[in-house]
Amino acid sequence: MQLGSKTQFSKVEQAFHELSGAPSISTQIPYILVDNFPNLGLFTSLRFLEWVAQNPTGVISLPTGKSPEFFIKWTKFLLENWDNEKGKEVLEKYGIIDTPKPSLENLHFVQLDEFYPISSAQHNSFFNYVSNYYIKGFGLNPKNALLINSDEIPLPHGLTYTDIWPNSKVDLSLRFSECKTKQEKLQQEAIFMIDNWCMQYESAIRAKGGIGFFLGGIGPDGHIAFNTRGSDFNSTTRLTETNFETQAVAATDLGGIEISANRLVITIGLQTITFNENATAIIIAAGEAKAGIIQQTLEHTPSNLYPGSVLSKLPNARFYLTEGAALRLSDRVKNTFLQGEWSPEKTERAIIGLCKKLNKYGHHLTQTDLQNDLFTKTIPGVSEQTVSTVINQVVEKIQRGMVQEKNEVFLHTGPHHDDIMLGILPHIANHFHEPSNEFHFAVLTSGFTAVTNKFVIQALENTKRFLEAGKIQMILYPDFFEFGFKHKRDKDIYHYLTKVASGNEVEKQRGFCHRLVRAVTEVYKVTNLQELYNAINDIVSILRRSYDGEKNPPKIQQLKGMIREFEEELVWAHYGVKGENVTHNRLGFYKGDIFTEQPEKDRDVIPVLEMFRRINPTVLSLTFDPEGSGPDTHYKVLQTTADALREWKKEKDLSNLRVWGYRNVWYKFNPSDANVIVPVSLNDMSNLNDVFTNCYLSQVEASFPSYELNGKFSKVAQKIWVNQLRDLQLLLGKEFFYQNTDPRVRASHGLIFYKEMTVDVFLGYARELKKSAEGSAS
Repeated sequence: MQLGSKTQFSKVEQAFHELSGAPSISTQIPYILVDNFPNLGLFTSLRFLEWVAQNPTGVISLPTGKSPEFFIKWTKFLLENWDNEKGKEVLEKYGIIDTPKPSLENLHFVQLDEFYPISSAQHNSFFNYVSNYYIKGFGLNPKNALLINSDEIPLPHGLTYTDIWPNSKVDLSLRFSECKTKQEKLQQEAIFMIDNWCMQYESAIRAKGGIGFFLGGIGPDGHIAFNTRGSDFNSTTRLTETNFETQAVAATDLGGIEISANRLVITIGLQTITFNENATAIIIAAGEAKAGIIQQTLEHTPSNLYPGSVLSKLPNARFYLTEGAALRLSDRVKNTFLQGEWSPEKTERAIIGLCKKLNKYGHHLTQTDLQNDLFTKTIPGVSEQTVSTVINQVVEKIQRGMVQEKNEVFLHTGPHHDDIMLGILPHIANHFHEPSNEFHFAVLTSGFTAVTNKFVIQALENTKRFLEAGKIQMILYPDFFEFGFKHKRDKDIYHYLTKVASGNEVEKQRGFCHRLVRAVTEVYKVTNLQELYNAINDIVSILRRSYDGEKNPPKIQQLKGMIREFEEELVWAHYGVKGENVTHNRLGFYKGDIFTEQPEKDRDVIPVLEMFRRINPTVLSLTFDPEGSGPDTHYKVLQTTADALREWKKEKDLSNLRVWGYRNVWYKFNPSDANVIVPVSLNDMSNLNDVFTNCYLSQVEASFPSYELNGKFSKVAQKIWVNQLRDLQLLLGKEFFYQNTDPRVRASHGLIFYKEMTVDVFLGYARELKKSAEGSAS
């Protein structure tokens, strides 16, 4: 990009731009790259403090959620260490060593958005978030803050929103429709009063001169603040609905899609953000999952389909992106191919990309096609033979994915329950029938946040009914409450799966409730039947009094985690794996907080190391996200696993240990990045969906869905596998599949990609990622 008089990088921006290789930029809004998620937080923090030093009484608006984690941590770190060696080292590296320590106490703060209705006392309200992390955490003056407190927005006759909307569902059609009841008339009046409050909020922002420093994330549909796809560029602060993608992302905050789908939001508008034409407006985005919407936002003509494109109005607007988030930008694609040494991976990516671009089969590509394409023409010695070579390379990957493994000890690991099956279930299933193989599974966190209060309440009420009907007879054994509850857990599993086979839904529930009784007995140290009833009643009472998305007490967290553990045991019992071969690590950093703790050696790493020693695997599978920007737990589990491997390597030769890095519904491999491709049949897909539906009882209703599909995660995984086959069909030709001599290829209607690595290669990847986080996580 030619930086003209209206577009100049700040010192911090220039430093990061140069560190990224100072690539040319052709987008309408400038962007700057960092290599990963933690560095994105460092960059954003330095630019923020640089701006504050120049604008000590300016107006700022900062984001909520998980995205700002490292921004918040780095800001605190820098403010605490500005004048000592640790701080000066960072400041000097990024060009602002001479900048005096900024003071934040005279800044003015504007809250971006909020769910409505929601109590400001709830930890999952944005009011609570900004009060804790920004007002209190950054030492801002609350008198200078414009906040959205649902409890204080005036409503008719001094009523509360629970009086007016007992079910928390606000019907905006009442703005325009005739009221049929007194309650509807009251609700209509309330909506108009909220609209008036929003108008006053907008006026208050403009009275401050507008927002001077805006920092926001970008949603899967392109939303900034809660300005979803289709928002008017002239929009102002308003009460509005959201779309499915936004509701899916918000489901984790609010306790499920059932809640987020029925919550409205109050959000500043796109014109609110751009009102101050001198504003510094920054959008941060991390990870390949954002690559599509980033490319559309930055490379398309400004449009309400891409709300972030409104920032093209502002000369000081920027997008700060990780490499993954920028993956599809034309500039980055060009740089990938045209800079650095050429590699077989580049050749493969270029040829597959050309097939997709021309919608042409690989064997139909001509020399003219290859020479006319910007990327394939740069392949050294490119010819039609190059295409044949790439085809052969991909075929070799598929053949590698069909090798029948023998005499292996598999340890398949995942951060959460269902990660393993959604990543590589068909591949695992291919090896179960070989008797020389040994299988172990490990889920490293307890995963309790994925279980809704509603599900637990219903399950416990069912349990009480079975107890009262005398249908759970194991409690009658005299030693049950002493130690009997610990035994015959595999019997629960077998009973449940037998009833799956017979289609008896009531007996399936009874089987599940058996395990739930064991779990309640263990967690609450129950000693008799009356105490069991008391514990069940107490849990139900606590959950009924809790708001959706509220952090549960530790014992209920443990109970929810044990529900997920039972579900995971059910999955692998389909293939004859005993419960003792399924390890539940329950790593201690996972506590259900907004920002999870950093893993600790004694608490988190040593248990994983002991598991490695005990199982002594020859093949280790793990989730392999491209950056530290996927679900936060994925990054921290990866680092825990890497640290445990480093410790194990000190006492054992791991040169023969193979590491399988897989991805599932959160990230996808480019075919050139994977070195193993596994054919997936319709039978595999049917099996995936059946197992998911029958085993993951707490997930069947998809309370926490992917934004890509309103349904079960198994359907999302299937969609990914089908799309991956479609991409390679263009390269290989359909006849490669339906005329193949191998029936496994002929039967394939999807493909799984993964990367096999040595321990050293994996540790090198993990080490580079961790470097960037040093100093910010303490």
